[in-house]
Amino acid sequence: MRLIAIFCSLLALVAQPAAAATFPSLQSLEQQIASMVAGKPGEFGIAALDMRTGELVSINGDQPFPMASTVKVAVAAAYLAQVDAGRRSLTDMIGGRSAAEVMELMITRSNNAATDQILRNLGGPATVQEWINFHRLANIRIDRTIAQLLADKRDLRDIRDSSTPKAMIDLLRTIDRGNVLKPESRSYLLALMARCTTGSNRIRGLLPPGTPVENKTGTLNGLTDDVGFITLPDGNRIAIAIFGRFGTNRPRTIAETARAIYDGFTSALSAPFIAAFSAPYASPR
Repeated sequence: MRLIAIFCSLLALVAQPAAAATFPSLQSLEQQIASMVAGKPGEFGIAALDMRTGELVSINGDQPFPMASTVKVAVAAAYLAQVDAGRRSLTDMIGGRSAAEVMELMITRSNNAATDQILRNLGGPATVQEWINFHRLANIRIDRTIAQLLADKRDLRDIRDSSTPKAMIDLLRTIDRGNVLKPESRSYLLALMARCTTGSNRIRGLLPPGTPVENKTGTLNGLTDDVGFITLPDGNRIAIAIFGRFGTNRPRTIAETARAIYDGFTSALSAPFIAAFSAPYASPR
């Protein structure tokens, strides 16, 4: 019986998501999030970075997940880098619309055809991957157009077109602080993300009303992602990446996780953390 008890304890430990536990000040938050997602069906990868201090929360942060439409952040950044270099312009015509109009559709409405038009204009996914590699962003793969991705047999463990949560955080941080875009291009991209109309029941779903959010969602059958930035009451910004596959009600888990991160990084893990789960829940858009 004692051996059985030990074996069951080991199984319980194995079932827990891997938390980074790198920063002592955030260990409690990591443990709470790890415990929360362990009780949910499905698999989740989570990373959140304090842009001011560099402190990181990570659960399964080194595990690759399909990016789905969150890849559009990288596609937009690669195009804007070309604008900054004078090789392209937001007034260029792409598919009968200005590049600015196509970019708006790609980011705010997650339009797949618009994304593939931008990709085609850039020279294909390989060009975006070259931009990723040039800036030494590891563990992000951009292999296919959106049309190719959707046409292929679905495999949510396929490492093509994937990112780890920590790699996505590195991409967001690089765009925000890495001097890879001129200030006007950076502001332009973040303004587009702030107007994202998809997935209002994910990162945005349980945050306090009026919380500034700049995000990009991703969705496939069996997969729900959301990545971006949230701004705390003191003005500090948190880069956040949450990927979920399999299971059910992934948007709700993303919303709960985002609220836990919001409360955790504002040192309000007691009552607000619990109150988050009884807060009004935004319906999807």
